[in-house]
Amino acid sequence: QVQLVESGGGLVQPGGSLRLSCVASGFPFSSYVMKWYRQAPGKQRELVATITTNGGTTNYADSVKGRFTISRDNAKKTVYLQMNSLKSEDTAVSYCHVAFGLGRWGQGTQVTVSS
Repeated sequence: QVQLVESGGGLVQPGGSLRLSCVASGFPFSSYVMKWYRQAPGKQRELVATITTNGGTTNYADSVKGRFTISRDNAKKTVYLQMNSLKSEDTAVSYCHVAFGLGRWGQGTQVTVSS
């Protein structure tokens, strides 16, 4: 059974940092591109960051370039999203995703940036 379990969200002040984790199981993790998405209240889900199977290539949405870093540890079957210099507009539920079968989503983790 494919599972993606996110953690690491929380409440942080503007300018602060959070590190999200997504632990995967049920599929050959090291063979799949992994992605982080987010969905802000009242908005569509948007792609934030992508990482290739060996971590050699990463891509980011323009809104997070220079502030967020995606990484992975294939031995731990985990993908991370380091978020720095957080802004109020980063408030959203963050999800990891894998295009295994028809695609799988985790349950999401809430990120709230507020003073």
